[in-house]
Amino acid sequence: MWESESDGRGGGRDLEPDKHDGLKTDGFERRDQSWFVSSDIPSDLLVKVGGVSFHLHKYPLLSRSGRMNRIIYESSRESEPSLVELDDLPGGPEAFELAAKFCYGIAVDLTASNISGLRCAAEYLEMTEDLEEGNLIFKTEAFLSYVVLSSWRDSIVVLKSCESLSPWAENLQIVRRCSESIAWKACANPRGIRWAYTGRPARASSPRWNGDSKESSPSRSQPVPPDWWFEDVSILRIDHFVRVVTAIKVKGMRFELIGAAIMHYASKWLPGLTKEGAQGGEEPWSHQGGLHLIVAGSGSKDDLSSGQIREQRMVIESLISIIPPQKDCVTCSFLLRLLRLANMLKVAPALVTELEKRVGMQLEQATLPDLLIPSFHKSETLYDVDLVQRLLEHFLVQEQTESSSPGREPYPDKHSYEANQRASGPNAKTRVARLLDSYLTEVSRDRNLSLTKFQVLAEALPESTRTCDDGLYRAVDSYLKAHPTLTEHERKRLCRVMDCQKLSIDACMHAAQNERLPLRVVVQVLFSEQVKISNAIASSSLKEAVESHYQPVISARRQLLEGTPQSFQEGWAAAKKDINTLKFELESMKAKYLELQNDMDNLQRQFEKMSSTKPSKQSSSPWSTGWKKLSKLTKMTSEANEIGAPMPGTAATEATKKGPRRWRNSIS
Repeated sequence: MWESESDGRGGGRDLEPDKHDGLKTDGFERRDQSWFVSSDIPSDLLVKVGGVSFHLHKYPLLSRSGRMNRIIYESSRESEPSLVELDDLPGGPEAFELAAKFCYGIAVDLTASNISGLRCAAEYLEMTEDLEEGNLIFKTEAFLSYVVLSSWRDSIVVLKSCESLSPWAENLQIVRRCSESIAWKACANPRGIRWAYTGRPARASSPRWNGDSKESSPSRSQPVPPDWWFEDVSILRIDHFVRVVTAIKVKGMRFELIGAAIMHYASKWLPGLTKEGAQGGEEPWSHQGGLHLIVAGSGSKDDLSSGQIREQRMVIESLISIIPPQKDCVTCSFLLRLLRLANMLKVAPALVTELEKRVGMQLEQATLPDLLIPSFHKSETLYDVDLVQRLLEHFLVQEQTESSSPGREPYPDKHSYEANQRASGPNAKTRVARLLDSYLTEVSRDRNLSLTKFQVLAEALPESTRTCDDGLYRAVDSYLKAHPTLTEHERKRLCRVMDCQKLSIDACMHAAQNERLPLRVVVQVLFSEQVKISNAIASSSLKEAVESHYQPVISARRQLLEGTPQSFQEGWAAAKKDINTLKFELESMKAKYLELQNDMDNLQRQFEKMSSTKPSKQSSSPWSTGWKKLSKLTKMTSEANEIGAPMPGTAATEATKKGPRRWRNSIS
């Protein structure tokens, strides 16, 4: 006989079987750790369950329990009264008390809190329909099917109570049915539900599933957020939470909601995983029998017992295994903090590798604090540099896979690709390059970081990912500060990781005065800056020539010189002064050369006049022949220097006028 009683909290049922005419009782009364039946007939059966004694009668239990029937029959031959010990009974003394009351015909209040234990106890005691119609198994099963599974709150409570009933609750399919019921309700359309859930100011503590109710219309009810079920599901133990999430996946819920539920669960069971928990800004969540461990911030691995370490390791491994495969279902910051705990607690290597691949898929979303993962199992470096190296490798593999994917729509030409890149902002590789430069600057302060590891990590990304090497320069300079004992060869090797031509003016200004850098690197920096200034001046001059008819422009040369470091301006002025000095010396030497040539022409003319007064045959002598050859050579030289001279007598004058102008043109 069923009697319903609504309590506004999921409901309860009074279970009152037919009483036996042969035994009348007014109920049970407890004295210390013993229960006694209020009856005129003395008890002839003593049952001990978990340290609690029950003074009962044989007949009520024999008529409804198959197991008690066998046990009492076997023990009755030995002693009187019979003693039965049931230490392995699921549900403990509480469940046996309810079962015993049911056998005596006393009304039993079935609730979501006791139904799972009573159902397992009924199965243990073999209270089947073969002994009596309407036995305890049938009635508890009916309550589970028609009352519990139709209520959101009751399903959560029953699944929570199954934690202490393994493996009975699993074998009786209580866990499976409750998990599917929770998954169905979590995926249901909230428009047909009058919601009442944890974390919301509601009069009732459980939703009522009656879509025909007028109160369930969206216009009359407060809108339900998509994460309404997170808080309720997060109270479950990790294995039951996995069952619920798996069932929700089968129902087809959006993967970003599943990922958000996983992150919410991790923030509850692993308070040290959240930034707020690590800083002490948020109160840790606790519940009876659950994990209340802070593994980061104020706590450490040394503060945990072996049992707590195993529990947390199981939580982390289970969460990794149920994260949806889609990208961005959880944040990269969450994955990195989970990876930090996984390394500290020595999670299975296969799951750690899977987690590293997930981080590599969205490494461009990471931040520097989350990337600074301590080296828990190594004493060489403060931070786990090898882990970051592996994350970069996974990122590059993922980028290469996405770029070569056949489903990726190619760009028709280079211009459209560049326009798309400009529209979408810096790409993933550029963001990862900036993150890596910041990471290198931070870890370079570690004196135990070897030059090889620094160099390998700095060269992990292609050169095309960096448009500016200022970040690398800061990392190199920081490494030089922390490692003052490097040799000259090691300093040159370290500076090879950066490109001097990609440094900004400020970085070049700092590098020109940096005594820690090798001299060769400083020269390369100055030379590359000089080349950039010259190219900028040339391009600015060309731009002024083209746009002079449209708008006035400010001289780019003056801007560059004003933005150039003082040392570069002084060097440029000294170079110009040297060039002018060389020009003056060349002009002076050219003038002296022309004077000597003029004097030689005058001597030649005088010699010809003297020789013309004598016969030509007598004047032919080795001396005169040599002068003639010298004169011809001089004239050939003068003609080579002065193209198109009209007369020999005016050669010196024309050379004097044209020679300096041609030298100025050649020098300029």
